[in-house]
Amino acid sequence: MGLLRLLEQIRNPVFDAFFSLITHLGEETVFMAIAILFFWCVNKREGLYILLTGFAGTLVNQTLKLLFRIPRPWVLDPDFTIVESARAQAAGYSFPSGHTQNAVGIAGNLFMIRRRIGVRIAVIALAALIAFSRMYLGVHTPWDVLASVGAAILLVLILEPFFRDDERMDRAMPWIDLAFLLGSVAYLVFVLLQPDGIHDEVNLASGLKNACTLLGCSLALLLIRSLDRRFLHFETAARWYVQILKFVVGVAGVFGIKAGLSSPLTALFGNEYVARTVRYFLIVAFAGAGWPFFFRYLVKIRVPALDRLGEKVAALFRKKETKPEN
Repeated sequence: MGLLRLLEQIRNPVFDAFFSLITHLGEETVFMAIAILFFWCVNKREGLYILLTGFAGTLVNQTLKLLFRIPRPWVLDPDFTIVESARAQAAGYSFPSGHTQNAVGIAGNLFMIRRRIGVRIAVIALAALIAFSRMYLGVHTPWDVLASVGAAILLVLILEPFFRDDERMDRAMPWIDLAFLLGSVAYLVFVLLQPDGIHDEVNLASGLKNACTLLGCSLALLLIRSLDRRFLHFETAARWYVQILKFVVGVAGVFGIKAGLSSPLTALFGNEYVARTVRYFLIVAFAGAGWPFFFRYLVKIRVPALDRLGEKVAALFRKKETKPEN
């Protein structure tokens, strides 16, 4: 708690606002948006690498939370204060940090798949800021953060060999899908079999929600891989304005399902956890197969004026990169 006490003393409104903003970059929505962007518009293999690293990270992170059951810093020390704006996103046990694991996992993925030194420095710096923000805000201890950093790096390195090329990925994916499904089921059983009194209602609810999320995602992954191999075969390349259309409309659909179907599905099934499983199944199924089905039609869109604009911008950059002759 020594470092957290030191950070507590240097807090001010400017730093509070800055780190409250930075910490949001470690949330689930950012991870989903980046994974989707790569899967739809850049490279399917790289998108799956990011997606599965995040899913595996959630599985590991949530399992460790319920295994160690370490309270938040302000519970360990009632005299310690936090930045209040961070409290809403800091429910449940403290160890390890989910935001940090998301941030370091994505940074690690981008570090491995993008060799440009500028990109690597940027993602490392951003991940470090997010990790630091969790301590500055007072919602995690240094041990929470360090454990998350180690777990994320380990997962990035373990999964990377399976995604070096399409052939390796195709051979590995059936086994990865199966392992992820079995891990999700095992985590759900683990949560349900926790002895009475080990965790309160908040942590039990959090564990069940994450278990159902992972189960729904893992079932959808089995479906979308099969559909893509047999029917879709969608390409990520498209004109720049089509890429924007793909991403903006698709992300709106993903978050529309995420936010809009919660209440209707709960009313339909009469159980919020079953509804959550179905909702996340639909989210991943839509992102992995439903929306990509339309890419074959979207790539046919052509707007000559936008094509010319794109050519002019590209020519401008080529001129800047051309070295002057001596």
